[in-house]
Amino acid sequence: MLPITDSSRTARVEARITPDALAVVRRAAEIQGRSLSDFLVAAALKDAHRTIEEAQIIRLSVDDQQRFAEALLNPPPLAPAMKRALQAHKRLVRESK
Repeated sequence: MLPITDSSRTARVEARITPDALAVVRRAAEIQGRSLSDFLVAAALKDAHRTIEEAQIIRLSVDDQQRFAEALLNPPPLAPAMKRALQAHKRLVRESK
């Protein structure tokens, strides 16, 4: 039997905030016509998504993009140690069949 999941369930989070910061957040929530809780959750989610996106996306300068593309299109020759490692890998794969 599969567990029943209730997507409407919520978890409680507590945070300490200075009175001045609370006043600013309350004011912003009022301006948007949201409850304080709804405003805080929306703001936290927005920042969380942005943080995750920034961690997953690699941004390169134009020069770095060109160097990266050049390395992909015209890779440098393999170092001797890399050639030996590649040969050893091929040998191991061949022997495991």
